[in-house]
Formats: sequence, structure tokens, C-alpha cells
Amino acid sequence: MYNPNINLISAYSTTTDDKIVSFEDTYGAHHYDRLNLVVRQAKGCWLTDATGRKYLDCLAAYSAANPGHHHPKIVHAMTEALLGNYASVISNVVYTDPLGVFLEKVATFAPQLAPRFGANGNKVLPKNGGVESVETAIKMMRYYGWKKKGIKDGQQEIIIFENNFHGRMITVISFSSTEKYREGFGPLTPGFVSAEYGNLEDVKKLVNKNTCGILVEPMQGEGGMQIPPAGFLQGLRDLADQEDLLLVFDEIQVGLGRTGKRFCFEHDDVVPDGLVLGKALSGGLVPLSIFMTNSELMDMAFNIGSDGSTFGGYPLACVAGIAALTVIEEEKLVESSARQGKKLKAAIEKIAETSPHVKEVRGKGLFIGIEVVKGNAMDFCRQLLDLGLIVNDSHGHTIRISPPLNINDEEIDFLVESLEKVLL
Repeated sequence: MYNPNINLISAYSTTTDDKIVSFEDTYGAHHYDRLNLVVRQAKGCWLTDATGRKYLDCLAAYSAANPGHHHPKIVHAMTEALLGNYASVISNVVYTDPLGVFLEKVATFAPQLAPRFGANGNKVLPKNGGVESVETAIKMMRYYGWKKKGIKDGQQEIIIFENNFHGRMITVISFSSTEKYREGFGPLTPGFVSAEYGNLEDVKKLVNKNTCGILVEPMQGEGGMQIPPAGFLQGLRDLADQEDLLLVFDEIQVGLGRTGKRFCFEHDDVVPDGLVLGKALSGGLVPLSIFMTNSELMDMAFNIGSDGSTFGGYPLACVAGIAALTVIEEEKLVESSARQGKKLKAAIEKIAETSPHVKEVRGKGLFIGIEVVKGNAMDFCRQLLDLGLIVNDSHGHTIRISPPLNINDEEIDFLVESLEKVLL
């Protein structure tokens, strides 16, 4: 069993844990149900408290820390940018070299998107949090419906899916099927119709003269770690081609190696028209997200003044993004995710064979969900915290397992042994 050394550590402050919790309770919004842990340091796959006790991070901040926390190559690149005076936010009225290099790096990191519009290369529009890039994708689909399909502006419709999670801004919560995300925040944004996830026939029934696009997660994370049935994504691709719709994949949580492929859509050999990335795009150190599509589509929808973001693609974020993508390539994190994920899932499935608590195990790569019989996943998450694991529930009924992609064999052994203690 992996047993990290217990040493007292230095941290940002010496404020006691009780006071930190009190400060959040007094001065912060109560919008998270937190586990009872104050993290003082994060490195690799481990989080450390004030006493020096270490916890294996099996969430990786919902896939934001795919390369592990404070990856030295990404930290070095950002430190050099700060010390070298080329990290500050710069007005978008001029060019910066980090943005240019980042755009080339990420645009060529993906295959040609929307190939039915030609081999024009990809173009990228950078933002901060992932939800901003989701809304950029919505703008793209709506504009296409108006400009190319002749839909009256304001009548465009986008097909989305039950139990989706694309963020919590007003437009995005408007099509969430989670009531607590929407209740009391109206008026909500119209223009969305919802289909059952994985049900292609349900999607087909919703297509009409005002439909302009389909927005989907190739695998659902917050929706319960759900994998669509075989042929579903290809069916969406065929339908989008037949009906002249834009098919956009939100891979904020499942892209960049998380599921054992560079992009989750590669499991189905399906290429979207648009792609949303975030979280791990900067190695988890600064906010950075993008919407990417075929150059022809990007140039059609976005011109001078039609979009903008002061911090979207600012130099420090771009430096982090370049370094993070380089780490994914050079350290073969995609291959590590596939290899370690296969090993971990097999071990969890073995636990499930005799566990009275496990209903189903599902996932790809290092994106694994353990659905529990009584729908009380958070109870198990709290037990695992006591054993030194950081996990959370997904949709209430599923334990989410998504550690950094460079998790090693010894750490996987510790993870599996801890799961055995609470599930057997």
C-alpha cells in the first residue's frame, strides 16, 4: 500500500483550518457542498493538508489537472513568462507572440473539423472558463442557421441532451435538466430542445426547419459518467450532414487524453464541426478555453467587433497552454490514460463482482464511474476521504474516478485498496 511520508509543510498562510472554513462560511457564497479538507499544497497526483497528510487526488479538478498539479514544465514556462515580462494582459488592439504560437499549436492539435466545408484548416477563438466557449459555440450555430439556412433571427433552435452539463451561465442553465441550476434565475434563454442522451430516434423527432445545430458531450461527466450507445455519435454525424446542422462536441471534461484518446470523439471515429476545450488546456494553472471550428465557418460568423474578451487568450494563459499541450505529447499522457485506465477499470470491475454496493462500472481511459445501488455515492466519497482519497459524486448516484493522467502503478494500488475497504 502506498504510504506517503507525513511531514509538516509550508503553505500560503498559517491561518488555521477552522478559520479558513469560517472565512468561507462568512464571506463566501454557499454554492458548493465541500468535503471537510483544507488543501495547503498540490503536487502531481497528491493534495496536502496543514499537518502534512497527503490525499490522492482522484478528481484532478474535473479533468483540469490532467498533467498533475504544478507540472514542473508548465510552472517553469509560466515563471519564465512572469520574470521575463511577457505574461501581462495586453490590449487586443495589438498582437502578442504567445497568442499566435498558442493558436497554431492548438489548431493543429486536432484533426480538420467540419471537413464537409473543405480542408481549410482550423481556427480558434480563445476565452477563459469553459462555459464562455460553450456560449461561443452557441453563437456559431445560431449564426450559421441565420446566415446559411435562412432561419429568421431569433427562431434558431439547437438540440441538446438530458442530464447535460455545459456550465452555469444564464444561457447554458436555460437548457439544463437539473432544476436547481435554473430555479429562480429566469427569464431563461429560449431556443433549445432536449433529447434523451443516447436516443438517436428522439433526436430525429426534434429536427425542424429552425434547427441549426446539435450540442453534445461525447461522454457525460456530471450527468453520471454516461457513455452513449455504439453508433450514437455516428448517427448524430449522419443526421447533421443530412439536415445541414452544425454538430458541436463539448470535450471540456473528456478531451485532451482523459478517455485514453487525444479527443473522446476518436473512440467513434467521428469528427465534429465544432469543438469546445477547456480545463486541462492550461494544465490546470490558469483559466483557458477555446472554441475551434473550420476556418470557413469561423470567418463567416466572427468578424471585427462581433466577439471579444479582455483576458481571452492573454499571454500568460497562452504560455501555459503551449506548455500543457507539449507535455501531453512529450510525456505520452494519452497513452498513459489508456494503459492505466484499462488497469484501473479492470480492478474496479473485480471489486464490483462481489460488492453489495456497486450497481455498475462504466468509463473509458481514466474517466470511470462507479454507480452505487442505493444512490448514496457521497456517503462513500466521505469514507474514502478518511482513507486519503479525494473523490466526488456524479449525479448523486455515481462515484467519479478521474485522477491525473500520469498516475503511477503504486498510486493505482493505493486507490484500489481504498475502494476495496469501503465497497467490499
